[in-house]
Amino acid sequence: MPTHIPSGDDTRLRAATSASTASTATAATAATAAAHPGPAAAGEDWNGAAGLPDSAEQGKPSSFPFEAMNLKVGDRIQAQPPAKITQERSFIKLLGFLPEVSLMVTPPTGPNGLRLQFLEGEELIIRVFSGQNAFGFSSAITRVCKLPFPYLHLTFPAEVQGAVIRKAPRVRTKIIAQVSAAASGAAGLPGVISNLSANGALLDARTGLAQKGDPVELQFKVKVHGVDAALSLHGRVRSVFSDDLIDQTHASLAHYGLEFENVNANDQMILQALIYQHMIESPQSLI
Repeated sequence: MPTHIPSGDDTRLRAATSASTASTATAATAATAAAHPGPAAAGEDWNGAAGLPDSAEQGKPSSFPFEAMNLKVGDRIQAQPPAKITQERSFIKLLGFLPEVSLMVTPPTGPNGLRLQFLEGEELIIRVFSGQNAFGFSSAITRVCKLPFPYLHLTFPAEVQGAVIRKAPRVRTKIIAQVSAAASGAAGLPGVISNLSANGALLDARTGLAQKGDPVELQFKVKVHGVDAALSLHGRVRSVFSDDLIDQTHASLAHYGLEFENVNANDQMILQALIYQHMIESPQSLI
């Protein structure tokens, strides 16, 4: 379905988006630096033995300082336990760190939500996404603690590998959307786009909506420089995952990492203008 723009606004929207894209590129770069975005899982599909995610957009890995990851207490990061324990990866929470000494994290859990049992000396592969970079490093468990709550002490990483994983910046949003997935028979179900880029989105919607690899159709309305536009985009599910809040509340929701496909030039221009608008007006929304 093509993008619908109210009558009389088409020329004004094209002019506004073209001007926005041309005039805000430099300012958007400044906003990126000023925002100091923290890491975000954002539906990325993490793979790769070297600790970095597989991606067509991934650049050549290189070494980075620990500070480049912009990690903060409470951030969610991904942990891959030793293969003898599980093949599954899980999200854990960073509880704290002392540079050059140790990281403190919550223990990884298995697919059933139960904590996995670890021994001191076993290694975890840690993966972090921050801004447009993916980072990965290995860290050994130095202490398994059970009181006053379960947590792990990990060795401070001696080396952090990183690479560019996204070509497009991503911003936090709260956009109401309707999503349809032919594979599950879902049509026009409500969802919330919690972050957005010109190439994809993170959608919060009911569980069972779609599986990894399924095509979906996403419909939502945006306002760019005072002009309303209704977008209807085709995409594909690249990841499906949960988080602590969903697990604790037992909500029937899931996060769906979507990659847009076959986006026409007009829709692409609207998306890019919307992203730049967020970056300039709300630089803290940049992920």
